[in-house]
Parts: sequence; structure tokens; C-alpha cells
Amino acid sequence: MDKFGPRPVRLFGSSCFALSMVLIAAASYDPKVLSALIFIAVSMNGFGGICLTFTSLTLPNMFGNVRSTILSLMFGSYASSAVTFPGVKLIYDVGVSFSVIFWLWAGFACLVFLNCFINWPGESFPGPEDIRYSTIVKSRGEAVDHKMTEESSFSQDTPKEQEVTKKQPSTDEAASDGTIAQSQGSPPFYRSVCSPIFLWSIITMAMSQLRIIFFMGALNKMVEFLVTHGDPNPSEELVKEAEEKVNLYSSIFGTLQLLCLVSCPLIGYIMDWRMKECEDVVISAEGEKSTSGPPKRDRKIQKLTNAIRAFILTNTLLVIFGIISLIDNLPIQVVSFVLHTAVRGFIHSCCGGLYAAVYPTNHFGTLTGLQSMISAVFALLQQPLFMWMVGPLKGDPYWINLGLLVFSLIGYLLPGYLFYHRRQITKEKTARDSLSLSQSVQQSNSLNLTNDSAKYQTNGNV
Repeated sequence: MDKFGPRPVRLFGSSCFALSMVLIAAASYDPKVLSALIFIAVSMNGFGGICLTFTSLTLPNMFGNVRSTILSLMFGSYASSAVTFPGVKLIYDVGVSFSVIFWLWAGFACLVFLNCFINWPGESFPGPEDIRYSTIVKSRGEAVDHKMTEESSFSQDTPKEQEVTKKQPSTDEAASDGTIAQSQGSPPFYRSVCSPIFLWSIITMAMSQLRIIFFMGALNKMVEFLVTHGDPNPSEELVKEAEEKVNLYSSIFGTLQLLCLVSCPLIGYIMDWRMKECEDVVISAEGEKSTSGPPKRDRKIQKLTNAIRAFILTNTLLVIFGIISLIDNLPIQVVSFVLHTAVRGFIHSCCGGLYAAVYPTNHFGTLTGLQSMISAVFALLQQPLFMWMVGPLKGDPYWINLGLLVFSLIGYLLPGYLFYHRRQITKEKTARDSLSLSQSVQQSNSLNLTNDSAKYQTNGNV
């Protein structure tokens, strides 16, 4: 996607998704003979869905200062898509055949393919910083359009400023701005991958994914234990009550997935907080860099500040969710369902917003895919944890939930590092501003001395 753009990936993904629906519909006519097609169909379905999801994440680049809000809305729609399964079951219960449902689903996938073929551009959507700075310079009667980013305008600095900026940048500094000028090229991909921000984000996402997915996979057993309390010989009435409670709370949990679509824009709003107040660099016709209007907030520092707040809020909700899951009370677990749904949408929105804010646009897709793959592999630990719960622990999830609660505290390390990184950037900005101010004072004094000297020479000639 970073190399060829989202359009060919989306076309291929929608084709795979449509073909998977066709294979499932065809296999339903004779499951005993055609059941082997299900494995191929499910594989193509997962691959096509991931392609459609990741290519959609480039669309928020069109929305400027509210990019993170739109990005979180995309993640919210992805996280709440599980609600379609109860809907499909309801349609099936009404009397619509299984094959008809999947033939219609294949038709919808063809509409996605057609929409992508007609409406999606051949190139990637540029980030807001890629198109933010432009100036028309007239030279020898010709108008020349120049597209500049804030980084490229550093070339207009004075020699003393260049001495400061010529220092070798750290790994985070090289990757902590969203875009790089076309003339300079983007930083190498390995520098973005090896940056501490990306490594800490992988640890945070892996921990969060394991916590969230384990709860989803073990939900029925947890509800059953809260009803029977591990009774090895439950009565028939208790078994029947446990089945009813499991069905009821599973339905409640599934319905609450719609909250992802409602809650995710909140974290996006936090990521976009006061971005409109950030200073924009204006390039004059003479090539000099200046900021428009009175002094405003620094864009890079504001991005990091918003990311710190978003990750702290998300991890705090995750910790509260872990505490509530330890309580031996079934009705109060509905609160944990709500928190689980919020965290599930928040953590993806935070991570996607962080990558969009601090890394080049042409690295976003690869970094997001790499992080998703590593997190998914780490989340496979849910299986041994589940086997431990139903085996030696006899269905009691308390100790596993307690261990995961302690493990979730490492989620505060990422905002802690972002706070440290922001402080370093603030110090560097203060040093640059002080240097620019001293140079302005020197230039002003030099200009005054030149004017005074010219006056004295004029009086002498008279």
C-alpha cells in the first residue's frame, strides 16, 4: 500500500472478499462434498477484509486537522462490525436461506469493488503536512509553484541556525514529523521501525490485544463460573440457569459492540485537540520562513501532548476494566463490557493516530501492518491461558485476570516515553527560538549602526 497506493490493494482485497462469499455460498449447497472450500474461503475473507480495512485508514488524510477524529471513526466502524453477525442470524431465523445471504453479501462486495474502481485515486492520499505549505514565486515574469514542508524550509535558516540543525538527529527526531520534503526524501524505513516510539507502541498494543482477546474468548466460561462458582456437581436447575445467563450476557456483550462506533470519535477528538491553533509556516516570495499571525502552539509538540493524553486515558480505562473483572458479581460485569468495548476501539485509534502524527505518510501502512501482525502473534498466548483456566484453575479466572491487570500497567510506559520525548523537543525549540531572537537583535543593532553611520557621512559632505 505504501509503494503502490491504496487503490490496487483495495481492488484486490474486495475481489478476494467477494470470491470468499461466493465460495461459502457454493459450499452450502453440498457441505459434505464442498466443505474443503470453506478453508480457502475463510482465508480469502480474512485477507480481503484486512486489505479493505487498512486502505480505508488512508482516507482521513483528506480531513486536515481532524484527521485523527475521522481515523478513529474508521476504527470504530471496524471494531463494531461484529454486530453484523447477530443481524445475519436474525435474517436466517426469519427464513432466508444461508446461500441467499452469502450471495447477497458477495453482491455488496462487488459494489465495494466498483466504488473503488470509480472513485478511489491511483495515488495515495497525501497527508495534511504534504500539502500545507505552498507559495507562488514570480521570477523573470514566470509563476513557479513550490510545495514546501516545514522541514524543507529549514534550508532558509541563517548559517548559525544551520550549525545547530546539522547535528545528527536521533532516531525519534528523524521520524517524529509526519512528512519530509520531496527534495530531501523520506527517512529510511528501518529508522522508523527502530525508533523507541514504535517499539513501545508494539509492547503496548501486544499487551492490550492479549487482555482484550482473552476476555472475549473466555467470556462464556467466566459467566458460567460466576453462576456456578466452580461447583463440581451442579444441580440441573443451576446448569439451566448458567446456560440462560451465558446466552443473555453474550447477547448483551455483542450488542454493546456498537458503542465502538460512538466512543471512538471521542479519542480522535482528543488526538486532534487544539490542532487548529498550531502555527503554520508561511514561505514568502523571497524564500524566507515566518509564522503567520501571533505566536501559536508548535504542531509537533501539540501532537505529542494529545497522544500522551489519549494513551493515558485508554490505559486507565483498561486498568479499571481489569479491576471490575475481578469482582464476583455478574450484573456489574456489564460495566466491564462497556469498558472493554471502549478500550477495544480506543487503543487502535490511539496507535493509528500516533503513527499518522509522528511518522511519514509513506510508512503508515507498513508500520500499521507490522504492528498488527506482531500483536496478533503475541495474542496467541490466550490459548494456553484459557487451557490453564479451564484445567488447573477449574474455571476460576481470578488469578489470570489479576496477572493481566498487573501486566496492563506497562501500558503507562509509552505515554511516559512520549512525555520525555516531548520535553526534549521543547528544549530544542526553546534553544532555536533563543538563537533566532538573538540573531534578530544583532541584525537590528547592525542596521541601526549602519543608518547612524550614513547620517554622519551625509553631514560631513554638507
